[in-house]
Amino acid sequence: MKILGIDPALTVTGYGVISVESGKLGLIEAGVIKTVASDPIERRLNKVYRSISKLVDDTGPDVMVLEKIYAHYRHPTTSYILGEVRGVICLICAHKNIPLFEYGATRIKKAIVGAGLASKGRIQRMVGDILDIKKLPKYMDVTDALALAIAHSYIMKVKAIVPGQ
Repeated sequence: MKILGIDPALTVTGYGVISVESGKLGLIEAGVIKTVASDPIERRLNKVYRSISKLVDDTGPDVMVLEKIYAHYRHPTTSYILGEVRGVICLICAHKNIPLFEYGATRIKKAIVGAGLASKGRIQRMVGDILDIKKLPKYMDVTDALALAIAHSYIMKVKAIVPGQ
């Protein structure tokens, strides 16, 4: 099984594709999609759309995983922008018939390190250990995306063992 995790944002979207074979996880591809802040929103969303569509075509994931949206009351505009990027990603899932899963940040952290309030640095180190990445990525968006994919593999494994979880 191939799992594509995406940490969506308008400026830097992180992605990570992992394989799961016989319980072993392997890194297939990971990186970021960057857009230029001065470009119009439609151009930026189109870049995200085209880049993720190509990534899906190139890697052939079986599922896609996103973090559930969280909006801080002090920054409501951020949630609107994030919603637009997430909408593009959901549209890709629909067009390419890829199942989409969403998990809250605390569920991801708990699945990766066993603590729902773990720091981003701790998550990054654990992702590096799990996937045997010697040099951690420059952008935490990449390790956040990989954490989504890894957590999904763990959560599905638990659901297979304990139905109803």
